[in-house]
Amino acid sequence: MADSDPDVVVFGASSVTGRRVAAYLADRAPGTGLTWAAAGRDQERVRSVLAEEGVEAPVTIEADVSNPASLQEMASRARVVLNLVGPYTLYGRPVIEACVAGEAHYVDLTGEIPFVRRMIAQFHEPARNAGVKVVQVSGFESLPADLCVALLAEAARERWGEQLAEVDATITTTRMPSGVPRPSDIVSGGTMQSLAEAVGDEDAACMTDPACLIDDDPRAAAIRRLSPIRVAPRRRARDGAAIAPMAPAAFINPAVIHRSAALADPPFAPFRYREGVAIGGGPATLPLRLAAAGALSGMQVAARGLAGAGQGTRRRTAGALRRALPSSGFGPAADRLAAWQWRLDVAAKTDGAHDLTAQVEGDGHPGYLTTARMLGEAGLLLAGAAPTPERAGCLTPALALGTESIARFDAAGLRFSAPNESAE
Repeated sequence: MADSDPDVVVFGASSVTGRRVAAYLADRAPGTGLTWAAAGRDQERVRSVLAEEGVEAPVTIEADVSNPASLQEMASRARVVLNLVGPYTLYGRPVIEACVAGEAHYVDLTGEIPFVRRMIAQFHEPARNAGVKVVQVSGFESLPADLCVALLAEAARERWGEQLAEVDATITTTRMPSGVPRPSDIVSGGTMQSLAEAVGDEDAACMTDPACLIDDDPRAAAIRRLSPIRVAPRRRARDGAAIAPMAPAAFINPAVIHRSAALADPPFAPFRYREGVAIGGGPATLPLRLAAAGALSGMQVAARGLAGAGQGTRRRTAGALRRALPSSGFGPAADRLAAWQWRLDVAAKTDGAHDLTAQVEGDGHPGYLTTARMLGEAGLLLAGAAPTPERAGCLTPALALGTESIARFDAAGLRFSAPNESAE
């Protein structure tokens, strides 16, 4: 690597999220002593879009998913490539291939679990042999939950020599932008197009399998028995909150978290994991809150049904969704991103009946602002800004980043609390 080559490259820097990753690195990288660059198929457009955000990239690189040589050139110059070009089922594989060949760590935001499964099958061993970390699902899905569960598992082992038996994670929005909510506040075109690709994938049935990413592991059967992915609404006993399935999909975090547990050193025993979106309020609003949770549940049930449908049905449905849903450029307005605040509460019970809790607090829209910042910080960590585990291959965020440097995510507006014993 030449002295002028960047440590971190943002590929797809002109995308809705890519420009915010670039803005974060422009502010954060200089203090770490690391360098960054912006990449895309049209360098002039990259520079123009970033200028609109008040960002000037130190270096721009021309790279296009349809041009393998350009991807190889990009990867050979970088320590880490952050890939923002989706849907990943369509466009992700050539970038991963180039990074493994060029010995650059790779990070993306995909929630397309069938695609992740294929990449593990194809690239885990080559990446491990090359000393490369291929880290997928590294935004709001699934980095906060994955690292939080790892913190709890480590605490249980260190304090009592015990394993996790049950984990319950709930997300709560504590502040939103003022005014009437807009559809683009909640789900972007990129997310919806990714859903269409996952539904139409030849391996779509694995979406609903919590052991999808470790199906060759002897613990997979126990995980399926202990921790099925459920999408029915429920009521939380301690405070009456209505719990809806995790948004935008209940079929992303479980597979990632169970892969982290299975590949940990030493591995964690299989445990029950469930999650959801908490909809709080007083007793008088309970019927409305349960109705809202039921509506969200209905959409997840439909997605699960499509995942198990015949290939012809799925392909036709995916094609219709691609045409009907907004494109990847559709997303939340910039002036509605910073006002969000949210919290992830994770409660665990050990196999020795001890209770532990941990929490993650986030500033900014979880899917489009905090996600961009946490991806940028993950890139800096992998580039050497702070210690990360000495391992390689197709890894989850927890396996690739570890918990030693978790406090660095404070700069990204993502604050992890230390695990505490609970009286519950």
